[in-house]
Amino acid sequence: MTRSITRIVLTILMYAGVVVFLFPYFAGRITTGVLFMIIGAGFAVVCGLLRCYLTEGDCGRIPHHGRDW
Repeated sequence: MTRSITRIVLTILMYAGVVVFLFPYFAGRITTGVLFMIIGAGFAVVCGLLRCYLTEGDCGRIPHHGRDW
C-alpha cells in the first residue's frame, strides 16, 4: 500500500474509534459505556499514533542543534 492509502485507512479507523467512544452517549446505555469508552479511546489513539509514525515521517525525536540555554 502507498503512504496515501495507508494514511486514509488509518484516518478512517481513527475516526471509527471516536464513533465507538461516543456510541454510549447516543445510545443512552450507561452500563456498557465504560467498556466502549476504553476500547474506542484506545483504538483511536493507537490508529492516530500509527498514522503519525507510518505516514507523516516527522514523529521522531527533534534533533538537538546548538547550545541549550
